[in-house]
Amino acid sequence: MTENFAQARESMVLSQLRPNRVTSDRVADAMGEIPREQFVPKALRGVAYLDEDLEIAKNRYLIEPRVFGLMMQSADVKSTDVVLDIACGSGYTSAVLGKLAQAVVAIDDQEDLVESASQTLAGLEADNVAVISGDLEAGNAKQGPYNVIHINGAIDRVPQVLFDQLAEGGRLVCVIGVNPGVAKLYVKSDGDIIARNLFDAEVPRLGAMREEVKFSL
Repeated sequence: MTENFAQARESMVLSQLRPNRVTSDRVADAMGEIPREQFVPKALRGVAYLDEDLEIAKNRYLIEPRVFGLMMQSADVKSTDVVLDIACGSGYTSAVLGKLAQAVVAIDDQEDLVESASQTLAGLEADNVAVISGDLEAGNAKQGPYNVIHINGAIDRVPQVLFDQLAEGGRLVCVIGVNPGVAKLYVKSDGDIIARNLFDAEVPRLGAMREEVKFSL
């Protein structure tokens, strides 16, 4: 792929997002601004804008732009929202969310990723994004409640503690299951959680929220 990353970002928007139902100008503009190549290992920078998942660390991936764009559009992130970005990895999703929201709390349980994400985001002057280390399943109630929670990677279930951290009217977006999974939107309404299937999505599994297989004799 060409090293003209600005051109590659424009191509990503025009050839991957727009033809695949990403109609939100805010989402397209945010993804068109953030230099995705800065959030992958140097060896992968030349393919940073391909329409596929890129492994950036053990059990951490940059989800393909089309899927991420559709999830952001479905989450309807507003400029006044506070967002929790779970398993933020290198910080790319957090950077995009930072363009859409008022404030972003990004969490990961891999210390090296927390450090590198913090450095990259600081270099981009993403001052409204805070990267912290913590248990992914536990979220981060201290800075909650959140208007939006985004989970990077396919999971088997959403822990109840994360639903508890949603504000009234809050939205949680994630992918449930694999081969393929289903992108889902959960909305808190009058204290209840309403789930809606969005689209089929095949993304790598996030092991931290994997159901244990139980055997019975």
